[in-house]
Amino acid sequence: MDEMKYLNDFSIISFAGDSKSKSMLAIKAAREGDFDKAEAYLKAAEEGMNLAHEKQFEMLQQESNGNPVDLTIVTVHGQDHLTMAIMMYDLAKEFMYLYKEIRK
Repeated sequence: MDEMKYLNDFSIISFAGDSKSKSMLAIKAAREGDFDKAEAYLKAAEEGMNLAHEKQFEMLQQESNGNPVDLTIVTVHGQDHLTMAIMMYDLAKEFMYLYKEIRK
């Protein structure tokens, strides 16, 4: 097995998974009224998403340079993680807004 061909996939899974977790923590902090902590978690979530996007972009560049990327279940899993991280980040921002409005 060529472990190197999975390196970007597992990086995306790791970065995106961490991002999603940070978004969930941001929602929890906002629910508890700790908006400074929630903002910090959201910033960390965004950083994780950016790192995952960088790895995804490397794969896109590889493909566009004529070097096909192997499509495996691990690749699909990584893309799924990234999609869910993006959705959770967007939801966390909305939840923060709502929790701030409720506390007004």
